[in-house]
Amino acid sequence: MKNLQFKDMIRRYGILIGLIGLITGFSVLSERFFTISNMLIVMRQTSIVAFLAMGMTFVILGAGIDLSVGSILAFSGAVGAGVMQSRGIFFGILAGLALGAALGAFSGIVITKLKIPAFIATLAMMAIARGGTLVYTDGRPITGLPSSFAFLGRGYIGNVPFPIILMLIIFILAYIVLKLTRFGRYVYATGGNINAARASGIKVDNVIISTFAISGFLSGLTGMVLASRLNSAQPTAGMGYELDAIAAVVLGGTNLFGGEGELWGTLVGAFIMGILNNGLNMLNVSSFYQQVVKGIVILIAVTVAQSGKK
Repeated sequence: MKNLQFKDMIRRYGILIGLIGLITGFSVLSERFFTISNMLIVMRQTSIVAFLAMGMTFVILGAGIDLSVGSILAFSGAVGAGVMQSRGIFFGILAGLALGAALGAFSGIVITKLKIPAFIATLAMMAIARGGTLVYTDGRPITGLPSSFAFLGRGYIGNVPFPIILMLIIFILAYIVLKLTRFGRYVYATGGNINAARASGIKVDNVIISTFAISGFLSGLTGMVLASRLNSAQPTAGMGYELDAIAAVVLGGTNLFGGEGELWGTLVGAFIMGILNNGLNMLNVSSFYQQVVKGIVILIAVTVAQSGKK
């Protein structure tokens, strides 16, 4: 009985225990790590992965996968920055968000209507969006953005960076959608058993398209936040970010086959990725070794989670 209770605790809270362990370990190894200023830096850096990972959670809960989020981030950021130069901040941000949502929805349509696997459809979208970014920017950064646009990625409310506040707002909204709305229940049902969901009257195609649109929208938001932080839209922005987003979702305990997972776990997974990057940098660990360490941590976390489920 006690063994079952222990396994259930690991299954539910293992990722949180791992986060606390990481913080404790880095705090012992570096006295500069666990300070208010550094924790705010970690949270601000983590917000980029967190935005993408929260969108990815919707997709994976619906038994999909989205490899295009990094490229959509770059394309949305570039188009938003371009529109911003001629039409102002409001229309620039609107253009970036709309493009991200449209590209995500298009991937969902291709998957549901043409019956193309999500892996292939989003792999194609990854190439399309990255190519579109390079064509739009001619391979050069877009600079000269309005000074007030810097608030989105570098501003503060009180002593708290605005991206952190925005991340918490998005998390609360996404949590409400997944846990307290009919759409959220449909997402879990679709990922759990698509045939049963369809037989029960759920319009699963619309659910899948919507999850990809949400992922694309949050990718567009991330593109705008990143452009604001860098004060430019880089054509190479977001390269490899899709892997970090997927890793955060998996670390958070979401089942890659859909139907099972919690958004708070995704947020914790994103923080684990951010803390690993920050802590290893503070310890002057080579970036080459950092990739190895992150891979090992992900493998251990997933192994522990799976053993807890068994």
